[in-house]
Amino acid sequence: MSTFSPLARRTFLRGTGAMIALPLLEAMAAPRAFALQNKPETPRRMVFVYVPNGVHMPTWKPTATGVDYVLPTTLEPLAPFRDSLLVLSGLVHDKARANGDGPGDHARASAAFLTGCQPFKTDGSSIRVGTSVDQIAAARIGEATRLRSLEIGLEGGSQSGQCDSGYACAYSSNLSWSTPHTPCPKETDPRHVFDRLFRDGDENETKEVRAQRLKRRASILDWVRDDAKSLDKRLGANDRRKLDEYLSSVRELERRIEASASGRANGVPDSARPTSAPANVTEHLHLLSDLLALALVNDTTRIATFSFANEGSNRSYAFLGVPEGHHDISHHGNEPDKLAKIQLVNRFHVEQFAYLLAKLRAAQEGDGDVLANSMIVFGSGIGDGNRHNHDDLPILLAGDGGGRVASGRHMQVAKDTPVANLFVTLLEKMDVPVARHGDSTGKLDGV
Repeated sequence: MSTFSPLARRTFLRGTGAMIALPLLEAMAAPRAFALQNKPETPRRMVFVYVPNGVHMPTWKPTATGVDYVLPTTLEPLAPFRDSLLVLSGLVHDKARANGDGPGDHARASAAFLTGCQPFKTDGSSIRVGTSVDQIAAARIGEATRLRSLEIGLEGGSQSGQCDSGYACAYSSNLSWSTPHTPCPKETDPRHVFDRLFRDGDENETKEVRAQRLKRRASILDWVRDDAKSLDKRLGANDRRKLDEYLSSVRELERRIEASASGRANGVPDSARPTSAPANVTEHLHLLSDLLALALVNDTTRIATFSFANEGSNRSYAFLGVPEGHHDISHHGNEPDKLAKIQLVNRFHVEQFAYLLAKLRAAQEGDGDVLANSMIVFGSGIGDGNRHNHDDLPILLAGDGGGRVASGRHMQVAKDTPVANLFVTLLEKMDVPVARHGDSTGKLDGV
C-alpha cells in the first residue's frame, strides 16, 4: 500500500511572524488523481477592477459583434488576451442615475457599481446603499481562503464628510460593501498589502518582526527557510521548480516594494522620498497588480476589488502628456484636444489591466493558468464623462471562469439590461447562486 500523503491545498511555509501560502502543486493531488493523471482541483476567482470618469466610447466600443470584431484603439493592448476576453456593450446602471436625487453622478456611479442599489443621499453618517457582489461571494466561499476578500487601490479617500453634491465621501471612495451601511476600505500602500498577505501573528508582533527584518535587511523568505527546506524533500522535480519560481517572485516583489518606498525606484533625492505608497503611478499600479496576482496564485483569496482611482478622481497624468486633471478633461465638450487626452488616459488604464492579465496567464496551474480559472470584470459606472450617462457602460470580462464563460466575443446586450444581471450570472458560475442582486431582472444569457 502506498504511504503517499498529499499536501493540503492550504499548506503554508511558516516562520517567526511570517506565513507564505503556496501555489497549486502536484503534490496536493490525491494518489488516485495521480494514477488518473489528473491535477488537483483548481479554484475559481472573481475580481472587479474599476476606472473612474467613464471613457471615450468611439475608441472603446467595437463596431461588429460576435467573434469577428476588431479591437478598437483603446482596447488594442488586450490583443494577447482576445481569446479570454468578452466585451460587453449596452449594460446599464439605473441606480447610478439621479432618480429624483439631483446631482452626484460620480458618487452614485461608484456606490452602485457592485451593489446595484441607489445610495441614500447623505453627507453624514447615515450612509446606506447595499451589499456588493464581491462580498456576497466572500460571505459564501471566503472561509476556504485565509483572506475572505482583498480590497486595493491607488487612492484611499475619506470615509467621512461630503465629496460630491451632498453625497458622503464613503460613496466615492469604496467599491466594496459588506453590509448596506459598512464599506470595506481599500489598502493603497503596497508594503501594507504585502504584510497582510504574508504576515503571521498579531499587529504588535508584525511590527516587531518587520522592524527586525528591516534592521537586518532580511527578506521574509529568511524567516521560512527551514520550513521550505523541509517541504522540498516531499516535492517532485516539477513542484520544486514551480516553488522556486514562486518564492523568487515573492522576493523580487519584496525588493521592488522596498526600493519604491525608499525612493530608489523613482530616482528621487532623500529629501523627497515617499513615506508610503510610490509616487510613480505606473509603478504603484504594477506593485498592486503583482500583489493581487500573488494572492490569487497562492489562494490567499479568491475575491478582490481593485480601484485604479476613486470615482471623480482629478489625478494628473503628466507622464502621458496629460497635465490636466482626469475629471477636468472628462468634461471634454467634444474639444479635440481634450478627447485626445482622454483617449491617452483610457488606453493607459487598459495597458495596466493587460499587465495584470499577463501575470495571471503566466501562472500555470492544473491544465491551464490562473487567468483561465478567473472572471475579472473591468469597467466604469459612467459611460461618457462629459454626459455623466449610466447606460452603454464600458464593461469587459476577462478570463474563462474555469471553462464556464464563453469568451472571445463582443456581445451587445438588450436595451436597459442591468449590470447586476451580469453579477447574478457570475455568482452562479462561482457556485454562489442568488435569486437577484440589486436591481437585477434575471441572469445575463450568453455569458
